[in-house]
Amino acid sequence: MIVSLRGLLAGADADRVVIEAGGLGYGVLVPGRLASALSRRVGDEVFVHTYLHVRDDALQLFGFESPRERRFFVTLIGVSGVGPKVALAILSAYSVAELETAVVRGDDKRFESITGIGRKLAQRLVIELKDKVGADLDLAPAAADGAPAAGADPFLQARVALQNLGLPLREAEAALQGAPEGAPLEELVRFALTRKAAEQKP
Repeated sequence: MIVSLRGLLAGADADRVVIEAGGLGYGVLVPGRLASALSRRVGDEVFVHTYLHVRDDALQLFGFESPRERRFFVTLIGVSGVGPKVALAILSAYSVAELETAVVRGDDKRFESITGIGRKLAQRLVIELKDKVGADLDLAPAAADGAPAAGADPFLQARVALQNLGLPLREAEAALQGAPEGAPLEELVRFALTRKAAEQKP
């Protein structure tokens, strides 16, 4: 399997780039967000993480900016009704961090806002990705003191903080449901702890 590719960027359009390596030109399908970034680097050496999708009638090479994005793509195409084109459209619309947060929050509207994804498929994505994304996020790097990594989404940071306080993963997620959109880490943690305390009152 081809897991990465390094070479000269010979061209880029909306969802495909051409990378020349070893005398060959590889057509690589990429999320629109990555294609846009690479379009300014034509003529430079580039590196992408890749996934080779094998079909009866074709071999398709997909490129990603990180192993995390590639892993999310593979998880997406494992969902019933989601093929590589739909998975690429999802990753073109939002970053992996935004998609992971949507799954954890149960925000199927985020997926429904993507062209080509209806309500039923959006709901299926949230349901089927829930455990997979939750398990993957638990592997996300943390700071040396066990705190959430800097730059992470505040909602995900709050979830990690609550787990550090002893709450199981699902309890931490449940305590954060309904928290104010866009609230900072401290407010989210305070919201969750207040909610837990209220639930424990006789």
